[in-house]
Amino acid sequence: MNELSPDARIAPPPPPTTLEETGLPATLMRDILLKTMYRMSLTLVSDISRIVCLSFAQVQQLIDECRGEQLLEAMGTLQANARSTEMGFQLTDAGRKRAQQALAISEYYGAMPVPLESYGEQVRRQSIRKVKITRDQLVAAMGDLILPENLLSDLGPAVTSGRSILMYGPPGNGKSSISNGIRDALGDNIYVPHAVVHSGQVIAVFDPIVHRKIKVAAQAGTSLRLQSNRYDPRYVLCERPTVITGGELKLEMLELKYNSVARTYQAPLQFKAMGGVFIVDDLGRQEEPPQALVNRWIVPLEMNYDILTLTSGEKFIVPFDTLVIFSTNFHPNTIFDQAALRRIFFKIKIDGPNQADFLKIFALVARKRRIPLNEDALIHLLQTKYPTIDNVYANYQPVFLIDQMIAICDYEGKPYHMSPELIDRAWSNMFVRDEDIVR
Repeated sequence: MNELSPDARIAPPPPPTTLEETGLPATLMRDILLKTMYRMSLTLVSDISRIVCLSFAQVQQLIDECRGEQLLEAMGTLQANARSTEMGFQLTDAGRKRAQQALAISEYYGAMPVPLESYGEQVRRQSIRKVKITRDQLVAAMGDLILPENLLSDLGPAVTSGRSILMYGPPGNGKSSISNGIRDALGDNIYVPHAVVHSGQVIAVFDPIVHRKIKVAAQAGTSLRLQSNRYDPRYVLCERPTVITGGELKLEMLELKYNSVARTYQAPLQFKAMGGVFIVDDLGRQEEPPQALVNRWIVPLEMNYDILTLTSGEKFIVPFDTLVIFSTNFHPNTIFDQAALRRIFFKIKIDGPNQADFLKIFALVARKRRIPLNEDALIHLLQTKYPTIDNVYANYQPVFLIDQMIAICDYEGKPYHMSPELIDRAWSNMFVRDEDIVR
């Protein structure tokens, strides 16, 4: 399948039927097995299989090989109990020593990693650039947002292309909400590896803060054992991920993170967002200049791959399959040069609403907040207050004004209502008057 709707099924990573098909060196698998048993005090093959994400038979084969090297020994049938009749296995003195030596090199244990090359194949199968959404799906994902028709016409091709998007315009007009709506429009699920491995270095990828795991058994209505056999258990079925950053974004967050104490790597933010959306909100508010941030993205945005660096200095290529959305309140020409702007594929201005759309938003918010509309209050707002700011409307203003009036009513013990007097009091909190403060 070359194109995917959000409802289409993505081809899963096939489960390895042998240890050789995992693509991992035997010594790496052995060391992870020993470290996992050592750190988690595991003895049963079924428990080990669940944690290291290999089949029962594959774990048993690893254990048999370790027994041949006198790193593990059987604990006998005394381990059998009401829960299980499995024979247990434990580390020998030599096995504990080997586990400790392996931990001194890297503290990583648990799920077996996926070779980076194999993950690249899965990235291509579930590429965000294959997702095709319709106008109806995009409108539905935007929820209650009231957007101009021409804006939806611009957003649709931008999302479907899977290319970079720059949204700019005055603050308070829903750029962040639109970004989240784009994320929701994608709608389908992908496979995320617990970890990948390159040059013997394991890089943790799955992050429960970023990746929302899908309950596989509930999704298909069949047994968990049957479902787990349908794809490589080293992967987790997740919603397409979304990483949202704001003023806290630094260039170092886009590089491999090495923990010198645990001697392990964490994937950078854009790698965790693979197959999903990376939102850079409030561009221009970071410590790094916007031009420097965009320069970091030039190769990935143009070439669909990224370059990461190990602590040894070795550089290597990784896939880059992410819809990058930049959002800023600044005019693009003031923060970027033309070369950078050329590399951002879609540039969409998000303006404030006209008066008609402003009134639609105001009425919608009032209905949700259960505060009745009042004609005198609305006339006062439109004819008295907005002319003082040249009739410049913003999407955030209805929510702000109505919540202000509700707060006043709550404090004064009055039923929710609108009036010109409440409009004046709410308006006074929406802007700060220019004045000199005596110090």
